[in-house]
Amino acid sequence: MSGNFGDSSSIQPLSVGNVVSAGLRLYRSHLKDYFLLALKAYLWVLIPVYGWAKFYALTSLISRLAFGELVNQPESISSGERFVNSRLWKFFGAMILLGLIGIGVFLGVGIVFTLLGALAVGFIGRGAQQTDVAAVTILVGLIGIVLGIVALVVILWFLTRFYLVGVHLAIEENMDAASSIRRSWELTQGNAWRILLIGFVAFLITIPIQIVVQIVSTIIQLVLTPLVQDGSGIYALLFFVLILGISFTSGALIVPFWKTIQAVIYYDLRSRREGLGLKLRDREI
Repeated sequence: MSGNFGDSSSIQPLSVGNVVSAGLRLYRSHLKDYFLLALKAYLWVLIPVYGWAKFYALTSLISRLAFGELVNQPESISSGERFVNSRLWKFFGAMILLGLIGIGVFLGVGIVFTLLGALAVGFIGRGAQQTDVAAVTILVGLIGIVLGIVALVVILWFLTRFYLVGVHLAIEENMDAASSIRRSWELTQGNAWRILLIGFVAFLITIPIQIVVQIVSTIIQLVLTPLVQDGSGIYALLFFVLILGISFTSGALIVPFWKTIQAVIYYDLRSRREGLGLKLRDREI
C-alpha cells in the first residue's frame, strides 16, 4: 500500500454516483455468490436467536467479501465465513444493542416532536378566532406533516450513524458489539447526510425488483386466496411457501446490492480518514 498517510484528509470523497456505480459493478460481478450467500442467510432467519445472529453475520460477510475486492485482497467465501462465525455472538450482541438504541431514538425523537407539536398547536389555538377554525385546522395539519417529516429525517440521521456496525465486526480486528457501535459513530461523523443520499439513490435502483415482486405476490394472492378461503389446508400451505419463497428470493437479490454499497462507503470513509488503500484510487472503482 503506497501513499502518504498524512495526506488522507485531502482526499476527496467519492461522489454519490461513484459509490452507487461501484457497488453495482461489484454486485453484478459476484451476483451468483452473493445471492446464494444472502439466500442462505434468509433461511437462517427461520431459527430464532441463533439463526438471527447467523443472518446478520452472513449478510455482513458480503460486505467483507466486497471490501476485499476493493482493496485487491479477495477472499474465499469459506474463509470469510469462518471469520464471521467466530464472532457470531458478537453480531447478536450488536443486534441487541442496536435494537435498544433504535427504540431509544424513536422514543426520544417522538417525545420531543410531540411536545413541539403540542406547544405549536396550543399557541395557534389561543391566538385563533372562532371564525378561523378551518384555517387553524389546515395550519395544524401542515405543522403535523412538517414535524413528522423532520422527525423521520432526524431518526434516519441517527440510525445512519450506526450504518457500518456489521461491517466493522466482519472486517476489523479486536471488535466487539460495543466497540463496533462506537467505531461506526466515529467513522460516519460528518457523512450521515451523504450516506442517506446514497441510500436514497440505491433505493430508487431497487424499485423495479420490488415492483416485480409485488406483481407476482398479487397474482399468487388472487389465484390462491379463493382456494384458501374454501378451507383447503394444502392451498394454505402452498400459499405460505410461495409467499415466503418470493420474499426470501427478492431479499437475496436486493440485500447483496445494499451490502456492496456499504462496503464501498466503508472503504471510502477509511480511505479519507485513515489513509486506507490510497493506491486503489489510481484505478477506477
